[in-house]
Amino acid sequence: MSPTDDESRLRDMLDNAKAAVEAVRGRKLDDCRTDAILPAALERFVEIVGEAASRVSDARQETLPGIPWRPIIAMRHRLVHGYMTIDPRVIWDVITDDLPPLIAQLEQELGDG
Repeated sequence: MSPTDDESRLRDMLDNAKAAVEAVRGRKLDDCRTDAILPAALERFVEIVGEAASRVSDARQETLPGIPWRPIIAMRHRLVHGYMTIDPRVIWDVITDDLPPLIAQLEQELGDG
């Protein structure tokens, strides 16, 4: 994989992490119970973050040890293969607790920060 491909994947991670955080701004977890579109969108954003992470080369991942690659990719697998058992609270917590620091790391790496 070329460095350009890795940069594109990192950009996909950043863009979808930002979209997820923006989607919950001003919302509450209870909104996931009343708005069927919201949890589907949140799951998709998080899924794409994980899919893009899985496509970043091992060499590039090693240059970014502060990013929790395995848990990010594992979340993607959980969303895709365990869709029947997804707890909205888990997705909500990932978006509100885990994605903001990831966004900061990716912005710094990509020169957006």
